[in-house]
Amino acid sequence: MNYENYDPFFPDQPVVDLYLPIWAKLPGFKSKPAFVWAEDGPIQPSFLTYEELNSSAQCISSELLLSSRKNDVVLVLCSPGLEFVEVIFGCQRAGVLAVPISPPHPSFTNDNWHHLLRVVSQTRPRVAIAQRDYIKHVEKYVASSSNNNKLSEALQNLRWISTEDLKGKKVTMQLENVNFGVGFSYNGCNADDVYLIQYTSGATAIPKPVLLTAGSAAHNVRAARKAYDFHPNTVVVSWLPQYHDCGLMFLLLTLVSGATCVLTSPNAFVNRPRIWLELISEFKATCTPVPSFALPLVLKRGHAGATDAGTVNPISMLSVKNLIIINEPIYNDCVEEFVEVFRPFGLNPSAISPSYGLAENGTFVSTSWRSSNFDKFSTYKKLLPSARLDHEDVDIEILVVNEETNEIVEDGVEGEIWISSPSNATGYLAHPSLTQQVFNARLKNKAGKCNIRTGDRGVVEGEERFLYVTGRCSDIIKLPNGQEIHPHYLETSAYNSCPNFLRGGCVAAFDMSESEYTSVAVVAEVQSKGEIESDMFLKQVCEGIRKATMKEENVGIGLVALVKVGSVPKTTSGKIQRWLAKYKFMKSHMNIIRQMKFDNNDNVQSTMQKMIQIEKKEYKKGNKMLIVEEEEGIYFAPTNRTLKSSL
Repeated sequence: MNYENYDPFFPDQPVVDLYLPIWAKLPGFKSKPAFVWAEDGPIQPSFLTYEELNSSAQCISSELLLSSRKNDVVLVLCSPGLEFVEVIFGCQRAGVLAVPISPPHPSFTNDNWHHLLRVVSQTRPRVAIAQRDYIKHVEKYVASSSNNNKLSEALQNLRWISTEDLKGKKVTMQLENVNFGVGFSYNGCNADDVYLIQYTSGATAIPKPVLLTAGSAAHNVRAARKAYDFHPNTVVVSWLPQYHDCGLMFLLLTLVSGATCVLTSPNAFVNRPRIWLELISEFKATCTPVPSFALPLVLKRGHAGATDAGTVNPISMLSVKNLIIINEPIYNDCVEEFVEVFRPFGLNPSAISPSYGLAENGTFVSTSWRSSNFDKFSTYKKLLPSARLDHEDVDIEILVVNEETNEIVEDGVEGEIWISSPSNATGYLAHPSLTQQVFNARLKNKAGKCNIRTGDRGVVEGEERFLYVTGRCSDIIKLPNGQEIHPHYLETSAYNSCPNFLRGGCVAAFDMSESEYTSVAVVAEVQSKGEIESDMFLKQVCEGIRKATMKEENVGIGLVALVKVGSVPKTTSGKIQRWLAKYKFMKSHMNIIRQMKFDNNDNVQSTMQKMIQIEKKEYKKGNKMLIVEEEEGIYFAPTNRTLKSSL
């Protein structure tokens, strides 16, 4: 495809919401499902057509503007589903600034309220939207005098609106005859209006609020539409969290393409990974995004194939044109194993689409996939490329820069990835100095446009100029010999040393050079059955981790700790929070089962077997009390069984 628009007679719009009235009035699209919600079990899927979504967006917009003003901040606390989709587009139609986050359980126990309090304090919303039952639980919580005063006060100051009231029958009836044709006046977000506050994942630091304009979001999904060759016949299947990043982007991408998107919840996937494969098969999906860490999960736990009704649905992946792999680093071995297992079920290796993105650029940056002239991807230090710098997308410029000198490095040399694009966000809310540092980076001795400093490390290799995302700048471990290593290599070696005992995706490696340990530490979660293993077996596992990292990466681990399930912190999208894991370990906030310290000669210096109960997550620093704010992560428990025989 040589043009961004699949139809030269259909002009692109400055904001995503303006596509909706156009689709809704076209005879071939008004009754077409824009979004489908599928749940596991006997419940039939729910459908939302383009005409219904357009009417609902206008209904919600009108109801919001009865008591709110344009540019007001609105906190969206809806559960995943079609209602969430309607509210997001209704907010854009109203011209208000949406802040979607995953709603914590309204009991607000187990420290699940930190992110909510952070969001309310930083964004200062006037309105919060949630389901009626959720609001009732919040009111009950606020009425209790024994609860957290700060959180209760923050929730009490919000004006709560239920999704049921937003979609009231009276308003719907009034809007039935609204004409979206010639003369229709759009009063929603303008291209330069900030329409969304999207929080970063929290993988390298406490999540930050990113300000995204409606115009930059529209540009971002149009760039993705071109890169993945989307069109009205595209069918997407996604279980990603809808609140931010890729999960949210695919809602917008569906709309600008006139496509259909089949949604289910992350919990449905975690509980039964096979549901993802079944939805691909049932709806003949042409595209599906998936985090790289989820592929091993499907291979290990896809045997749990039966639905609640006891049936096992057949698998077919013949329709898939784009299997979009996100969340770098992307290991070649993992992808190759997945392809080999599913090739007999129709998966074409040319569908593999390693991709790169980040919240500060809307989400999408680039992909190494191309619709023609496919050849097997080359690798760099076990990794697949996430982008190809072939200058086709001239308005999204990717540079690899020496982060100390701000000069472009030669191909083959690692550096920080910088991005300049119309998709760039405007900055971080209430963080002016950080905004200046991250969003206004310039090359040394060169005048020109500003770049985003992504904080990601990468290298460009080969004639095709593939970009390999190798890790995070802030996570790099500096070794005593002066060399550097990305922690994911150590984590992978550690897990592979005992994959039937350790938990996949739940291993964290970090530098402890500034502590009493003066070495590299590895903290690994064990499967629940491992908590009752003998002391001798646990000792062998710790020694095996050290031997594996030495053999594979030539790095001597100074400390190995085996911990209980849930001890290693992760983001809601499944990324390891190494900075928080390090903090929790150093402050004795982890449930440690076995810990061993080694010297440089591979001798055990000390060993300890104990269970440390998690204490209150706060500590003194100067005269200030700092609270460690943790994200509730998704934890995966791999099994010994494989998938192929059960398909």
